Amino acid sequence: MKNICVFSISYDVGEKYKKATRELGELIVKNNFNLVWGGTNKGLMKVIADSVQSNGGKIFGVTMEALKKNRRMNADEMIITKNISERKKTLLSKSDSFVLLSGGIGGLDETTEILELKKEKLHNKPIIFLNTDNFYGGLKILFKRMKKDGFIEENLDDLIFFADTPQKAINYIKSYK
Repeated sequence: MKNICVFSISYDVGEKYKKATRELGELIVKNNFNLVWGGTNKGLMKVIADSVQSNGGKIFGVTMEALKKNRRMNADEMIITKNISERKKTLLSKSDSFVLLSGGIGGLDETTEILELKKEKLHNKPIIFLNTDNFYGGLKILFKRMKKDGFIEENLDDLIFFADTPQKAINYIKSYK
């Protein structure tokens, strides 16, 4: 069984984002994956953990000392790191693929670091931006501009995938070489 790391947010956001998150959680379990996530029991982080657990899946949290008061107490495993750098390193080592939900600066930071490591050939794990309601449309345009203007040498399709639906994200992970 493989671990999918889902980067999300600890804020309560609109129903369209919650719906996509719940669907992703269901598909994680249905396709025999485990969830690795930031460990927080608030916002979309709670929604994804609830969805995976309510469908019979296992969840592995990685939080840090400064945020441990908000951790999910009934996770199958909870690792508490000293700082964000250690947290990112642990998330990378425990995960076989990465999905970024619609979110904020923290998830984007974590994902772009994982993306840079992939670009430098330090891992070859799939990275998916779940593009609910075209949330990452502007970022997709920016990545294409970076490629066109020579700031990225690699083929973008080899680095990242923008999935319009949770099902497309799971399909991509399952078919990844």
